[in-house]
Amino acid sequence: KSSIFNKPPKRVVRNMQELKISGFLVQSKWLRKSRLEKRGRKDIALIFLLRESNMVSRYKKEFLELEKIGVGEFGSVYKCIKRLDGCVYAIKRSKKPLAGSSDEQMALREVYAHAVLGHHPHVVRYYSAWAEDDHMIIQNEHCNGGSLQDVLLENSKTADHFKESELKEILLQVSMGLKYIHTSGLVHMDIKPSNIFICHSLPGSVGQEESDGEDDEVPTSNVVYKIGDLGHVTSITNPQVEEGDCRFLANEVLQEQYCSLPKADIFALALTIALAAGAGPLPANDTPWHHIRRGTLPHIPQQLSCDFIELLKLMIHPDPVVRPSAAALTKHPLLRPSLGKAAQLQEQLNVEKFKTAMLERIWNQFKASEHQEASGWRKKYSIF
Repeated sequence: KSSIFNKPPKRVVRNMQELKISGFLVQSKWLRKSRLEKRGRKDIALIFLLRESNMVSRYKKEFLELEKIGVGEFGSVYKCIKRLDGCVYAIKRSKKPLAGSSDEQMALREVYAHAVLGHHPHVVRYYSAWAEDDHMIIQNEHCNGGSLQDVLLENSKTADHFKESELKEILLQVSMGLKYIHTSGLVHMDIKPSNIFICHSLPGSVGQEESDGEDDEVPTSNVVYKIGDLGHVTSITNPQVEEGDCRFLANEVLQEQYCSLPKADIFALALTIALAAGAGPLPANDTPWHHIRRGTLPHIPQQLSCDFIELLKLMIHPDPVVRPSAAALTKHPLLRPSLGKAAQLQEQLNVEKFKTAMLERIWNQFKASEHQEASGWRKKYSIF
């Protein structure tokens, strides 16, 4: 089992008191063997969801529900205002019954992944989690632009697809989020349009978000793309893989070859960009599915540059080792031309420094020679 799912994460202490108060009790080695045997599950030993039927609903007490904004396999997502601070949040509420279900495992994965990750501008921000009457409730950042899938559905009605410059921006920003996740020792395992969320800058918003990551530059676009839904996240070094959407699944994951798991996220990201460019629905099985796994990019009904097409093809290469890493994508000259220009300027500067050093060396040699010659003349014509 993954190490992050066998013990409380390092950063969980930050919210431990809150989790205990809300009835979301974190446990690991303290679980008694008899209780594990009663549940009949070897992978239970992390979290118990405590029923709060006799308690006042924290959800109703602290939040004003505005509207339902999404429905997924985990449950429903609501747009809510927190009564205390007046801010808008996205509240995920699980289906019932949760205890012992696959939904419970997804919920636990998401909460623990957020606890390990911290904050990054290209990962949907997590605030809190608790349980009410066997419902898991997760309080996340609200993204006012909805999901990328929502935009693609609207675009399909008018055949108005993202242009290449926009596709590059999506690819760059999501790669930054993936780089942060991967360098934290985790993989997402369910990258797709419905799990990429959009935030539009509001009038009067100030500055860029602070980050726990190490990116040397954050895009200045008014549109920010963020990775969300961490229910399939697992560890890179000791994975416990729960396969995501089969349409975006890399072949090596299907074959249970987990030695290059981060590259499975890269594979899924390439197909996500292809859909954003206007590609038709992805196959879920049979020959068309295998055709993509052999490195054939789905048909894109718009003219894109050869370099960009080749990059997408490289991202779905049958050999995961050949695919670029998220870190490499964040510095790719096609996505970050400014870095390429900076490198070119640095190279030119180095050439000029070398020329200057050579001239100084020649000048010093000339001065030394001139001094030596002058000394010789003085000795020759001096009168003793």
